[in-house]
Amino acid sequence: QVQLVESGGGLVQAGGSLRLSCAASGRTFSRYSAAWFRQAPGKEREFVAADSWLDGKTVYSDSVKGRFTISRDNAKNTVYLQMNSLKREDTAVYYCVADRTAEAMGIIRLFSQGNRLDAWGQGTLVTVSS
Repeated sequence: QVQLVESGGGLVQAGGSLRLSCAASGRTFSRYSAAWFRQAPGKEREFVAADSWLDGKTVYSDSVKGRFTISRDNAKNTVYLQMNSLKREDTAVYYCVADRTAEAMGIIRLFSQGNRLDAWGQGTLVTVSS
């Protein structure tokens, strides 16, 4: 099993940028697809971005498309979420996820069906002020 630890959250002004990191330990992370989810106060957890370990394809939610970028460095066992042009509505706890499914869409399907994903991080808080 893989363990995940997020970092990089904090307070940023609207329009600013942050980069979140997710460090993985344990089994070979290069064979795990990865994703970021977020949960705002009083709201349900939602999908943000995902990538596939098999073909590198990425998927984004409509709310972050064009502003956020998911990437990975397998040599460092780390996944990143670069967040630009941040808005107040991006304020949330951000969670890193890893799963052995080969496709990025596979993580979305598993989550939407209520199935267990292989690993979740503890979350990192991002607060965007106006």
